[in-house]
Amino acid sequence: MVPDDEYQALARSRWFASCEPELQAALCALGHGLSLVDGELLFHQGQRSAGLCCVLAGALHVGRLQPDGTQSLLAWLEAGHWFGEISLLDGQPRTHDVRSDGTSRLWLVPEAALVAWLDQHPRHWRSVARLACAKLRQSFEVLEDIARQPLEARLAKRLLQVAQGYGEQDLTPQDASTPRRLRLPQEQLALMMGVSRQTVNKALKSLEAQGHIALRYGGIELLAPQALATLGQNLGHD
Repeated sequence: MVPDDEYQALARSRWFASCEPELQAALCALGHGLSLVDGELLFHQGQRSAGLCCVLAGALHVGRLQPDGTQSLLAWLEAGHWFGEISLLDGQPRTHDVRSDGTSRLWLVPEAALVAWLDQHPRHWRSVARLACAKLRQSFEVLEDIARQPLEARLAKRLLQVAQGYGEQDLTPQDASTPRRLRLPQEQLALMMGVSRQTVNKALKSLEAQGHIALRYGGIELLAPQALATLGQNLGHD
């Protein structure tokens, strides 16, 4: 049984909320909570899949160690974000390392139990595929933005993506006018954007000067999420 507070974290996910009650019940019944300490590796690139996961509290960073020894950062996952569906679908090893940033809490649905249940209820495989397709669409959008948008616009969009769990949580009217704090260091954000820390700091300071964000120690506060959304849309068409 999922504790009430942890179920609320699951329910914040747009994908989970869109699943049929039967699948929601199975994800809750088959899964269990898992706690990670700061820096603890959940799994590494090339490892067999452990199952489908949801971040309940804290944050995880997804990346990999490059051949030259540098670390890349693909995504920053906070509460409400489900991941692990790619390995679940194709049976292949994990594509990236996933590590806890600070103390975090996860909901883990073991692969063997979930696959067995899905094979008995095959129509629900479509829901898992929808989770993967949503992320594929976002990946295409990121590639297009790199080609056509200036860094400031891409940065505004990426901050919102992190705040919304990469599409897993809706931006409500209240959220659009309510400041949101991201525990996302500039070093990690620079890795995610593929630029230097100095470059991302310059773009952040520009967004701060416009009143859209406030730079805090170890994080960034989104003062006007809706303004960031507008900025991300408009700058690419100047």
